[in-house]
Amino acid sequence: MEAAPAQAQPRNAIVILLDSLNRHMLGSYGGHEFATPNLDAFARRAVRFTRHYSGSLPCMPARHDILCGALDFLWKPWGSIEIWEQPVTAWMRAAGVVSKLVSDHPHLFETGGENYHTDFTAWDYQRGHESDPWRTRPDSSWAGAPSFGRGHLPYEDSRGYFRGEEDFPGPRTMAAAAKWLADDAAHHERFMLFVDEFDPHEPFDTPEPYASMYDASWRGPHLIWPPYMRGAIEKHVLTREQAHQVRACYGAKLTMIDTWLGRVLDAIERGGFHADTAVIICTDHGHYLGEKDIWGKPPVPIFEPLGHIPLLVSWPGVAAHTVDALTTNVDIAATLADIFGVTMAHRTHGRSLAPLVTGAARSIRDWALAGVWGREVHLIDAESKYARAPAGANAPLSLWSNRWSTMPVYRRPELKLAPPDDRARLDRMPGSRIPVIRQPLDQSDSLPFWAAGRFSGNYLFKVDEDPTEENNIARTRAEKTIEEKLRAALLEVEAPPDQLVRLGLK
Repeated sequence: MEAAPAQAQPRNAIVILLDSLNRHMLGSYGGHEFATPNLDAFARRAVRFTRHYSGSLPCMPARHDILCGALDFLWKPWGSIEIWEQPVTAWMRAAGVVSKLVSDHPHLFETGGENYHTDFTAWDYQRGHESDPWRTRPDSSWAGAPSFGRGHLPYEDSRGYFRGEEDFPGPRTMAAAAKWLADDAAHHERFMLFVDEFDPHEPFDTPEPYASMYDASWRGPHLIWPPYMRGAIEKHVLTREQAHQVRACYGAKLTMIDTWLGRVLDAIERGGFHADTAVIICTDHGHYLGEKDIWGKPPVPIFEPLGHIPLLVSWPGVAAHTVDALTTNVDIAATLADIFGVTMAHRTHGRSLAPLVTGAARSIRDWALAGVWGREVHLIDAESKYARAPAGANAPLSLWSNRWSTMPVYRRPELKLAPPDDRARLDRMPGSRIPVIRQPLDQSDSLPFWAAGRFSGNYLFKVDEDPTEENNIARTRAEKTIEEKLRAALLEVEAPPDQLVRLGLK
């Protein structure tokens, strides 16, 4: 019998982020609804994390967690890297590590996300996905698709130019990443490749054979844009047939991007990179597709389909196994810093996954925080998941930033954050001496979409016993214990005091 290879500190890292990747739909996590053969094959050689959670949501806050290693959602809803911090790529660059970004993610190249890519050594942006303003003249061969009130979107102008499967942004991104691995990676002493792939995020638009793969009886334009709401079937926004079609279109996009992921995994194999390279497959969050009749990412608590996410890590010399320890997305940044031996100067919240991967530790954290700015704050521990809503009005609430921006809404360009006003004052972020604008907001202010909507109270679930979160045990004796744990966690990360006040914890 051959001796197992010795564990090795990776020289390089490859991070593949698939946006809106639903853990419960992957074969490696027990899913049977859609085909994901390449993800499943990778999982068979990887360390599979079973209790990995999102931290800050949605898209750009999650990337802040992963690239800056600091939770974002307690301070602001969405935005750029701030002037008191630098992403892990900046510290890698200073240490002589070459970093490459390959992406079709439009939010990385618009207001509110425009400086996450700038500290990579190089980046490659594949155009045309979702809100990317790529074309000014639509190709008339694309008739469009129902969009549930979204109005005309940039995708409508771009879509007609995707003639074959290889023309879609996701396949182009994966092909470009595979080509970089084949042509360039071996020429660098140390490297980090970051593939930020927007699929399977909506629009769930695919060519045949994917488009009809999971709903062959559907007639008419495919429903590639899900509504963002709770109760779409109950409120007759979707029929059950339409609901099935939306879910099937997500599955089609998932299977298509899994197919093209295979090209990147083949390039890793052909290049022999597994011998000295950590490969991390992750996501920012999941996507509701009818669970509890919730669709998209509307303003609701973070239930398991959205927040409990997959994480697969291949590590040199480490055999495939399962890790049941609690982890979260800020831990990915800490792991990259660990691999490349760099220290980030600003306050961070992550712990390296390396001891869990190698078996040197059984746990790296007792709790994790998660949330969307202005919404419920969640605490996950070994036994429970707790969603704490405001105790009364959603106030006091402040936005902390020196880069005043939020996600642009294409059809409503006037929906921007109001500039700071006479209520603003200078404050300090934890771990920083740089003054930051702290803008208090109240019920007269227009909040970003993610923070809007009514609250439905607190939720407390024993997720291991109740994976579909049907038995809410908030307002029982158990809530008092987890409430105190949430308060202590917020104090430990030095959350803004108004967060504790609005949640009724102070």
